[in-house]
Amino acid sequence: MFLDGLDVSMVGVALPSIGIELGLTTTSLQWIINGYVLGFGGLLLLGGRTADLLGRRRVFLIALAIFAIASLVGGLVDNGTLLIATRFVKGLAAAFTAPTAMSILTTTFREGSARNRALSIFSVFGASGYSSGLILGGLLTSAGWRWTFLMPVPFAALALVAGIALIPRDRPADTGGHDVFGAATLVAGMLLTVYSVVSAPDRGWADPLTLGSFVAAAALLALFFVIENRVAHPLVRLSILRVGAIVRANVSIVALFGSYLSFQFMMTIFLQSVLGWSPLEMALGLLPAGLIVAFGSPFIGRLVDMFGTARMIIAALTSLTLGYVWFLLMGDDQPNYVVSILPSVLLLGVGFAFGFTSIMAQATAGVADHEQGLASGLVQTSAQVGAAVVLALTTALVSGGSHAASSVGGAGFQQFQSGLVLVTGVALAGLLVTVSPLVRRAISAEAPAAR
Repeated sequence: MFLDGLDVSMVGVALPSIGIELGLTTTSLQWIINGYVLGFGGLLLLGGRTADLLGRRRVFLIALAIFAIASLVGGLVDNGTLLIATRFVKGLAAAFTAPTAMSILTTTFREGSARNRALSIFSVFGASGYSSGLILGGLLTSAGWRWTFLMPVPFAALALVAGIALIPRDRPADTGGHDVFGAATLVAGMLLTVYSVVSAPDRGWADPLTLGSFVAAAALLALFFVIENRVAHPLVRLSILRVGAIVRANVSIVALFGSYLSFQFMMTIFLQSVLGWSPLEMALGLLPAGLIVAFGSPFIGRLVDMFGTARMIIAALTSLTLGYVWFLLMGDDQPNYVVSILPSVLLLGVGFAFGFTSIMAQATAGVADHEQGLASGLVQTSAQVGAAVVLALTTALVSGGSHAASSVGGAGFQQFQSGLVLVTGVALAGLLVTVSPLVRRAISAEAPAAR
Protein backbone atom coordinates (compact mmCIF):
# COMPACT_ATOMS: atom_id res chain seq x y z
CA MET A 1 0.00 0.00 0.00
CA PHE A 2 2.89 2.32 0.82
CA LEU A 3 4.51 1.43 -2.50
CA ASP A 4 1.35 2.17 -4.49
CA GLY A 5 0.92 5.58 -2.82
CA LEU A 6 4.59 6.39 -3.34
CA ASP A 7 4.52 5.46 -7.02
CA VAL A 8 1.31 7.33 -7.88
CA SER A 9 2.31 10.61 -6.23
CA MET A 10 5.91 10.62 -7.53
CA VAL A 11 4.81 10.04 -11.10
CA GLY A 12 2.16 12.76 -10.76
CA VAL A 13 4.77 15.30 -9.68
CA ALA A 14 7.06 14.32 -12.57
CA LEU A 15 4.47 14.62 -15.37
CA PRO A 16 5.40 18.12 -16.62
CA SER A 17 9.12 17.24 -16.67
CA ILE A 18 8.40 14.01 -18.55
CA GLY A 19 6.31 15.93 -21.06
CA ILE A 20 9.08 18.46 -21.72
CA GLU A 21 11.87 15.89 -22.16
CA LEU A 22 9.90 13.38 -24.23
CA GLY A 23 7.79 15.93 -26.10
CA LEU A 24 4.41 14.69 -24.81
CA THR A 25 1.25 16.80 -24.88
CA THR A 26 -1.26 17.04 -22.00
CA THR A 27 -3.42 14.45 -23.75
CA SER A 28 -0.44 12.12 -24.13
CA LEU A 29 0.64 12.67 -20.52
CA GLN A 30 -2.63 11.20 -19.26
CA TRP A 31 -1.42 7.87 -20.67
CA ILE A 32 1.42 7.86 -18.12
CA ILE A 33 -1.36 7.56 -15.55
CA ASN A 34 -3.94 5.71 -17.62
CA GLY A 35 -1.47 3.16 -18.97
CA TYR A 36 -1.24 2.01 -15.37
CA VAL A 37 -5.00 2.29 -14.91
CA LEU A 38 -5.62 0.28 -18.09
CA GLY A 39 -3.77 -2.77 -16.79
CA PHE A 40 -4.94 -2.29 -13.21
CA GLY A 41 -8.62 -1.78 -13.92
CA GLY A 42 -8.75 -4.44 -16.62
CA LEU A 43 -7.54 -7.34 -14.48
CA LEU A 44 -8.50 -6.44 -10.90
CA LEU A 45 -11.50 -8.77 -10.68
CA LEU A 46 -9.45 -11.59 -12.17
CA GLY A 47 -6.61 -10.80 -9.76
CA GLY A 48 -8.85 -10.96 -6.71
CA ARG A 49 -10.52 -14.18 -7.76
CA THR A 50 -7.18 -15.77 -8.69
CA ALA A 51 -5.92 -15.09 -5.18
CA ASP A 52 -9.03 -16.78 -3.73
CA LEU A 53 -8.48 -19.86 -5.89
CA LEU A 54 -4.69 -20.27 -6.15
CA GLY A 55 -3.53 -18.96 -2.78
CA ARG A 56 -3.00 -15.37 -1.67
CA ARG A 57 0.66 -15.62 -0.69
CA ARG A 58 1.79 -17.13 -4.00
CA VAL A 59 -0.16 -14.66 -6.15
CA PHE A 60 0.99 -11.67 -4.09
CA LEU A 61 4.71 -12.50 -4.23
CA ILE A 62 4.81 -13.29 -7.97
CA ALA A 63 2.93 -10.11 -8.88
CA LEU A 64 5.10 -7.99 -6.59
CA ALA A 65 8.27 -9.29 -8.28
CA ILE A 66 6.86 -8.32 -11.70
CA PHE A 67 5.98 -4.88 -10.32
CA ALA A 68 9.60 -4.36 -9.21
CA ILE A 69 11.03 -5.40 -12.59
CA ALA A 70 8.61 -3.12 -14.50
CA SER A 71 9.62 -0.19 -12.24
CA LEU A 72 13.28 -0.77 -13.03
CA VAL A 73 12.69 -0.95 -16.79
CA GLY A 74 10.50 2.17 -16.69
CA GLY A 75 13.37 4.18 -15.26
CA LEU A 76 15.70 3.12 -18.06
CA VAL A 77 13.63 3.56 -21.24
CA ASP A 78 13.97 6.66 -23.41
CA ASN A 79 10.73 6.57 -25.38
CA GLY A 80 7.22 7.72 -24.46
CA THR A 81 5.54 4.62 -25.85
CA LEU A 82 7.88 2.25 -24.01
CA LEU A 83 7.41 4.25 -20.82
CA ILE A 84 3.64 3.88 -21.09
CA ALA A 85 4.11 0.15 -21.78
CA THR A 86 6.03 -0.31 -18.53
CA ARG A 87 3.26 1.51 -16.70
CA PHE A 88 0.76 -0.90 -18.25
CA VAL A 89 2.78 -3.90 -17.01
CA LYS A 90 2.97 -2.35 -13.54
CA GLY A 91 -0.79 -1.95 -13.65
CA LEU A 92 -1.19 -5.63 -14.54
CA ALA A 93 0.98 -6.59 -11.56
CA ALA A 94 -0.89 -4.24 -9.23
CA ALA A 95 -4.17 -5.81 -10.38
CA PHE A 96 -3.00 -8.94 -8.54
CA THR A 97 -1.13 -7.39 -5.57
CA ALA A 98 -3.83 -4.89 -4.54
CA PRO A 99 -6.87 -7.18 -4.12
CA THR A 100 -4.65 -9.96 -2.77
CA ALA A 101 -3.18 -7.68 -0.10
CA MET A 102 -6.67 -6.49 0.79
CA SER A 103 -8.02 -10.04 1.07
CA ILE A 104 -5.04 -11.09 3.22
CA LEU A 105 -6.03 -8.30 5.59
CA THR A 106 -9.77 -8.96 5.60
CA THR A 107 -9.33 -12.72 6.13
CA THR A 108 -6.81 -12.17 8.92
CA PHE A 109 -9.00 -9.79 10.95
CA ARG A 110 -12.63 -10.42 11.86
CA GLU A 111 -15.33 -8.09 10.62
CA GLY A 112 -15.94 -5.29 13.11
CA SER A 113 -13.61 -3.14 15.19
CA ALA A 114 -10.51 -5.30 14.58
CA ARG A 115 -10.91 -5.13 10.80
CA ASN A 116 -11.78 -1.43 10.89
CA ARG A 117 -8.58 -0.73 12.86
CA ALA A 118 -6.55 -2.84 10.42
CA LEU A 119 -8.06 -0.97 7.47
CA SER A 120 -7.17 2.31 9.17
CA ILE A 121 -3.53 1.22 9.47
CA PHE A 122 -3.70 0.08 5.83
CA SER A 123 -4.78 3.63 4.95
CA VAL A 124 -1.93 5.12 7.02
CA PHE A 125 0.65 3.31 4.92
CA GLY A 126 -1.02 4.40 1.70
CA ALA A 127 -1.16 8.02 2.83
CA SER A 128 2.42 7.89 4.14
CA GLY A 129 3.56 6.57 0.77
CA TYR A 130 1.58 9.28 -1.01
CA SER A 131 2.97 12.04 1.23
CA SER A 132 6.52 10.71 0.95
CA GLY A 133 6.09 10.45 -2.80
CA LEU A 134 5.15 14.12 -3.08
CA ILE A 135 8.35 15.26 -1.35
CA LEU A 136 10.57 12.62 -2.95
CA GLY A 137 8.96 13.32 -6.33
CA GLY A 138 9.72 17.01 -6.00
CA LEU A 139 13.33 16.38 -4.98
CA LEU A 140 13.99 13.57 -7.46
CA THR A 141 12.34 15.34 -10.41
CA SER A 142 14.74 18.22 -9.86
CA ALA A 143 17.57 15.72 -10.34
CA GLY A 144 15.82 13.91 -13.21
CA TRP A 145 12.36 12.41 -13.63
CA ARG A 146 13.79 8.90 -14.14
CA TRP A 147 14.59 8.69 -10.45
CA THR A 148 10.85 8.79 -9.70
CA PHE A 149 10.52 5.50 -11.59
CA LEU A 150 13.61 3.90 -10.07
CA MET A 151 12.86 4.83 -6.44
CA PRO A 152 10.05 2.23 -5.99
CA VAL A 153 12.45 -0.61 -6.90
CA PRO A 154 14.17 -0.93 -3.48
CA PHE A 155 10.81 -0.54 -1.71
CA ALA A 156 9.34 -3.35 -3.84
CA ALA A 157 12.36 -5.54 -3.08
CA LEU A 158 11.93 -4.84 0.65
CA ALA A 159 8.21 -5.66 0.45
CA LEU A 160 9.03 -8.88 -1.39
CA VAL A 161 11.48 -10.03 1.31
CA ALA A 162 9.01 -9.06 4.04
CA GLY A 163 6.21 -10.91 2.25
CA ILE A 164 8.25 -14.11 2.01
CA ALA A 165 9.06 -13.90 5.72
CA LEU A 166 5.77 -12.68 7.19
CA ILE A 167 2.81 -13.75 5.05
CA PRO A 168 1.59 -17.16 6.26
CA ARG A 169 1.43 -19.95 3.73
CA ASP A 170 -2.05 -20.77 2.51
CA ARG A 171 -3.45 -23.49 0.31
CA PRO A 172 -5.38 -23.11 -2.94
CA ALA A 173 -9.14 -23.41 -2.59
CA ASP A 174 -10.39 -26.99 -2.30
CA THR A 175 -13.54 -26.12 -4.24
CA GLY A 176 -14.32 -23.81 -7.11
CA GLY A 177 -13.46 -24.41 -10.71
CA HIS A 178 -11.68 -22.05 -13.06
CA ASP A 179 -14.12 -20.08 -15.17
CA VAL A 180 -11.86 -19.74 -18.21
CA PHE A 181 -14.44 -18.32 -20.63
CA GLY A 182 -15.76 -15.90 -18.02
CA ALA A 183 -12.23 -14.72 -17.26
CA ALA A 184 -11.43 -14.25 -20.95
CA THR A 185 -14.55 -12.20 -21.71
CA LEU A 186 -14.21 -10.13 -18.53
CA VAL A 187 -10.55 -9.27 -19.11
CA ALA A 188 -11.13 -8.46 -22.78
CA GLY A 189 -14.24 -6.42 -21.99
CA MET A 190 -12.61 -4.47 -19.15
CA LEU A 191 -9.42 -3.76 -21.08
CA LEU A 192 -11.38 -2.58 -24.11
CA THR A 193 -13.69 -0.46 -21.93
CA VAL A 194 -10.83 1.34 -20.19
CA TYR A 195 -8.91 1.73 -23.46
CA SER A 196 -11.97 3.15 -25.21
CA VAL A 197 -12.54 5.69 -22.44
CA VAL A 198 -8.96 6.92 -22.14
CA SER A 199 -8.35 7.09 -25.91
CA ALA A 200 -11.66 8.78 -26.77
CA PRO A 201 -10.60 12.38 -25.92
CA ASP A 202 -7.66 12.17 -28.33
CA ARG A 203 -9.47 10.31 -31.11
CA GLY A 204 -12.88 11.93 -30.65
CA TRP A 205 -15.97 10.62 -28.84
CA ALA A 206 -17.98 10.40 -32.07
CA ASP A 207 -15.19 8.76 -34.07
CA PRO A 208 -16.36 5.46 -35.63
CA LEU A 209 -13.46 3.58 -34.06
CA THR A 210 -14.35 4.97 -30.63
CA LEU A 211 -18.02 4.06 -31.00
CA GLY A 212 -17.10 0.62 -32.34
CA SER A 213 -14.80 0.02 -29.37
CA PHE A 214 -17.56 0.88 -26.91
CA VAL A 215 -20.01 -1.41 -28.70
CA ALA A 216 -17.50 -4.29 -28.73
CA ALA A 217 -16.70 -3.75 -25.04
CA ALA A 218 -20.41 -3.75 -24.17
CA ALA A 219 -20.93 -6.97 -26.14
CA LEU A 220 -18.03 -8.70 -24.35
CA LEU A 221 -19.27 -7.63 -20.91
CA ALA A 222 -22.81 -8.72 -21.77
CA LEU A 223 -21.45 -12.11 -22.82
CA PHE A 224 -19.56 -12.29 -19.51
CA PHE A 225 -22.79 -11.83 -17.53
CA VAL A 226 -24.49 -14.53 -19.62
CA ILE A 227 -21.62 -16.93 -18.88
CA GLU A 228 -21.61 -16.12 -15.16
CA ASN A 229 -25.30 -16.99 -14.91
CA ARG A 230 -24.75 -20.41 -16.46
CA VAL A 231 -21.42 -21.83 -15.22
CA ALA A 232 -21.16 -23.96 -12.08
CA HIS A 233 -18.22 -22.00 -10.63
CA PRO A 234 -18.52 -18.37 -11.81
CA LEU A 235 -15.62 -15.98 -11.64
CA VAL A 236 -17.95 -13.41 -10.11
CA ARG A 237 -20.98 -14.36 -8.05
CA LEU A 238 -23.45 -11.88 -9.51
CA SER A 239 -25.73 -11.99 -6.47
CA ILE A 240 -23.10 -9.93 -4.64
CA LEU A 241 -24.32 -7.00 -6.74
CA ARG A 242 -27.76 -7.31 -5.14
CA VAL A 243 -26.40 -6.13 -1.78
CA GLY A 244 -27.24 -2.42 -1.67
CA ALA A 245 -24.47 -1.45 0.76
CA ILE A 246 -21.81 -3.06 -1.44
CA VAL A 247 -23.14 -1.37 -4.59
CA ARG A 248 -23.18 2.01 -2.82
CA ALA A 249 -19.62 1.45 -1.61
CA ASN A 250 -18.53 0.86 -5.20
CA VAL A 251 -20.30 4.01 -6.38
CA SER A 252 -18.69 5.97 -3.54
CA ILE A 253 -15.19 4.81 -4.46
CA VAL A 254 -15.78 5.99 -8.04
CA ALA A 255 -16.71 9.42 -6.69
CA LEU A 256 -13.73 9.48 -4.29
CA PHE A 257 -10.97 8.27 -6.61
CA GLY A 258 -12.38 9.69 -9.84
CA SER A 259 -12.72 13.22 -8.52
CA TYR A 260 -9.58 13.25 -6.33
CA LEU A 261 -7.10 11.91 -8.90
CA SER A 262 -8.53 14.16 -11.63
CA PHE A 263 -8.21 17.18 -9.33
CA GLN A 264 -4.60 16.23 -8.56
CA PHE A 265 -3.87 15.93 -12.30
CA MET A 266 -5.27 19.41 -12.93
CA MET A 267 -3.41 20.92 -9.97
CA THR A 268 -0.13 19.37 -11.13
CA ILE A 269 -0.47 20.99 -14.55
CA PHE A 270 -1.88 24.28 -13.20
CA LEU A 271 0.73 24.87 -10.49
CA GLN A 272 3.77 23.87 -12.55
CA SER A 273 2.92 24.64 -16.17
CA VAL A 274 0.69 27.71 -15.64
CA LEU A 275 1.97 29.29 -12.41
CA GLY A 276 5.58 28.17 -12.89
CA TRP A 277 5.99 26.43 -9.53
CA SER A 278 8.92 24.03 -9.17
CA PRO A 279 8.14 20.31 -8.61
CA LEU A 280 9.15 20.65 -4.95
CA GLU A 281 7.00 23.75 -4.41
CA MET A 282 4.03 21.94 -5.95
CA ALA A 283 4.67 18.89 -3.77
CA LEU A 284 4.82 20.97 -0.59
CA GLY A 285 1.64 22.79 -1.61
CA LEU A 286 -0.34 19.53 -1.86
CA LEU A 287 1.41 17.81 1.05
CA PRO A 288 -1.09 18.83 3.80
CA ALA A 289 -3.74 16.52 2.29
CA GLY A 290 -1.42 13.52 2.57
CA LEU A 291 -0.41 14.44 6.12
CA ILE A 292 -4.05 14.64 7.21
CA VAL A 293 -4.68 11.15 5.82
CA ALA A 294 -1.47 9.75 7.35
CA PHE A 295 -2.03 11.15 10.83
CA GLY A 296 -5.83 10.98 10.83
CA SER A 297 -6.39 7.47 9.48
CA PRO A 298 -5.43 5.63 12.72
CA PHE A 299 -8.52 7.15 14.35
CA ILE A 300 -10.95 6.49 11.50
CA GLY A 301 -11.61 2.89 12.59
CA ARG A 302 -12.98 4.14 15.92
CA LEU A 303 -15.17 6.69 14.16
CA VAL A 304 -16.54 3.97 11.89
CA ASP A 305 -17.40 1.90 14.99
CA MET A 306 -19.20 4.90 16.50
CA PHE A 307 -21.07 6.31 13.52
CA GLY A 308 -21.16 3.52 10.92
CA THR A 309 -19.74 3.44 7.41
CA ALA A 310 -22.61 5.27 5.69
CA ARG A 311 -22.35 8.41 7.83
CA MET A 312 -18.57 8.46 7.49
CA ILE A 313 -18.81 8.18 3.70
CA ILE A 314 -21.35 11.02 3.64
CA ALA A 315 -18.96 13.19 5.67
CA ALA A 316 -16.11 12.28 3.32
CA LEU A 317 -17.94 13.12 0.09
CA THR A 318 -19.33 16.32 1.61
CA SER A 319 -15.79 17.43 2.49
CA LEU A 320 -14.55 16.61 -1.01
CA THR A 321 -17.42 18.49 -2.66
CA LEU A 322 -16.79 21.58 -0.52
CA GLY A 323 -13.07 21.43 -1.35
CA TYR A 324 -13.72 21.44 -5.09
CA VAL A 325 -16.34 24.18 -4.83
CA TRP A 326 -13.96 26.36 -2.77
CA PHE A 327 -11.19 26.24 -5.37
CA LEU A 328 -13.67 26.68 -8.23
CA LEU A 329 -14.93 29.89 -6.61
CA MET A 330 -11.66 31.23 -5.19
CA GLY A 331 -9.12 30.21 -7.84
CA ASP A 332 -7.76 32.62 -10.45
CA ASP A 333 -4.67 33.24 -12.56
CA GLN A 334 -2.68 34.45 -9.52
CA PRO A 335 -4.19 32.57 -6.56
CA ASN A 336 -3.18 33.25 -2.97
CA TYR A 337 -2.10 29.86 -1.60
CA VAL A 338 -3.43 30.35 1.93
CA VAL A 339 -6.79 31.70 0.79
CA SER A 340 -7.49 29.88 -2.47
CA ILE A 341 -5.57 26.58 -2.43
CA LEU A 342 -4.86 25.50 1.17
CA PRO A 343 -8.53 25.27 2.29
CA SER A 344 -9.30 22.97 -0.64
CA VAL A 345 -6.24 20.82 0.09
CA LEU A 346 -7.27 20.47 3.75
CA LEU A 347 -10.87 19.58 2.88
CA LEU A 348 -9.69 16.98 0.37
CA GLY A 349 -7.37 15.46 2.97
CA VAL A 350 -10.23 15.14 5.46
CA GLY A 351 -12.49 13.70 2.77
CA PHE A 352 -10.01 11.06 1.68
CA ALA A 353 -9.12 10.12 5.27
CA PHE A 354 -12.78 9.63 6.18
CA GLY A 355 -13.72 7.98 2.91
CA PHE A 356 -11.13 5.34 2.07
CA THR A 357 -11.32 3.23 5.25
CA SER A 358 -15.10 3.57 5.49
CA ILE A 359 -15.71 2.57 1.87
CA MET A 360 -13.37 -0.43 2.08
CA ALA A 361 -15.04 -1.60 5.29
CA GLN A 362 -18.51 -1.32 3.73
CA ALA A 363 -17.44 -3.00 0.48
CA THR A 364 -16.17 -6.13 2.28
CA ALA A 365 -18.71 -6.34 5.12
CA GLY A 366 -20.76 -9.53 5.25
CA VAL A 367 -18.67 -11.28 2.57
CA ALA A 368 -17.38 -14.79 3.30
CA ASP A 369 -13.61 -15.32 3.57
CA HIS A 370 -13.44 -17.33 0.36
CA GLU A 371 -14.88 -14.35 -1.57
CA GLN A 372 -12.91 -11.54 0.06
CA GLY A 373 -10.61 -11.40 -2.97
CA LEU A 374 -13.67 -10.95 -5.19
CA ALA A 375 -15.12 -8.17 -3.01
CA SER A 376 -11.74 -6.44 -2.78
CA GLY A 377 -11.20 -6.73 -6.52
CA LEU A 378 -14.67 -5.39 -7.23
CA VAL A 379 -14.30 -2.20 -5.18
CA GLN A 380 -10.78 -1.55 -6.48
CA THR A 381 -11.96 -2.14 -10.04
CA SER A 382 -14.62 0.50 -9.48
CA ALA A 383 -11.94 2.87 -8.14
CA GLN A 384 -9.57 2.42 -11.07
CA VAL A 385 -12.12 2.30 -13.88
CA GLY A 386 -13.97 5.23 -12.32
CA ALA A 387 -10.71 7.17 -12.10
CA ALA A 388 -9.95 6.38 -15.76
CA VAL A 389 -13.37 7.56 -16.94
CA VAL A 390 -13.37 10.79 -14.92
CA LEU A 391 -9.73 11.55 -15.80
CA ALA A 392 -10.38 11.02 -19.51
CA LEU A 393 -13.35 13.38 -19.41
CA THR A 394 -11.39 15.89 -17.31
CA THR A 395 -8.47 15.80 -19.74
CA ALA A 396 -10.81 16.40 -22.68
CA LEU A 397 -12.37 19.40 -20.91
CA VAL A 398 -8.99 20.84 -19.87
CA SER A 399 -7.59 20.45 -23.39
CA GLY A 400 -10.69 22.11 -24.85
CA GLY A 401 -10.46 24.85 -22.22
CA SER A 402 -6.83 25.43 -23.13
CA HIS A 403 -7.71 26.01 -26.80
CA ALA A 404 -10.60 28.31 -25.87
CA ALA A 405 -8.52 30.32 -23.40
CA SER A 406 -5.60 30.63 -25.81
CA SER A 407 -7.87 32.08 -28.48
CA VAL A 408 -8.76 34.97 -26.15
CA GLY A 409 -5.29 35.81 -24.95
CA GLY A 410 -3.62 33.01 -22.98
CA ALA A 411 -4.52 29.87 -21.08
CA GLY A 412 -4.70 30.15 -17.29
CA PHE A 413 -7.17 29.21 -14.59
CA GLN A 414 -10.02 29.50 -17.11
CA GLN A 415 -8.94 26.33 -18.92
CA PHE A 416 -9.46 24.26 -15.75
CA GLN A 417 -12.89 25.57 -14.75
CA SER A 418 -14.93 23.04 -16.73
CA GLY A 419 -12.81 20.21 -15.32
CA LEU A 420 -13.41 21.51 -11.79
CA VAL A 421 -17.15 21.58 -12.44
CA LEU A 422 -16.94 17.95 -13.56
CA VAL A 423 -15.07 16.67 -10.48
CA THR A 424 -17.45 18.63 -8.25
CA GLY A 425 -20.42 16.97 -9.96
CA VAL A 426 -18.86 13.50 -9.60
CA ALA A 427 -18.31 13.97 -5.85
CA LEU A 428 -21.82 15.38 -5.42
CA ALA A 429 -23.38 12.46 -7.33
CA GLY A 430 -21.62 9.98 -5.06
CA LEU A 431 -22.84 11.91 -2.04
CA LEU A 432 -26.45 11.80 -3.20
CA VAL A 433 -26.30 8.03 -3.83
CA THR A 434 -24.93 7.46 -0.31
CA VAL A 435 -27.45 9.77 1.35
CA SER A 436 -30.51 8.36 -0.43
CA PRO A 437 -31.11 5.23 1.74
CA LEU A 438 -30.79 7.27 4.94
CA VAL A 439 -33.33 9.76 3.61
CA ARG A 440 -35.72 6.96 2.65
CA ARG A 441 -35.43 5.38 6.10
CA ALA A 442 -36.07 8.76 7.75
CA ILE A 443 -39.18 9.32 5.64
CA SER A 444 -40.43 5.78 6.40
CA ALA A 445 -39.91 6.34 10.12
CA GLU A 446 -41.82 9.62 10.06
CA ALA A 447 -44.77 8.25 8.08
CA PRO A 448 -46.29 6.08 10.91
CA ALA A 449 -45.85 8.93 13.38
CA ALA A 450 -47.72 11.30 11.08
CA ARG A 451 -50.64 8.87 10.83
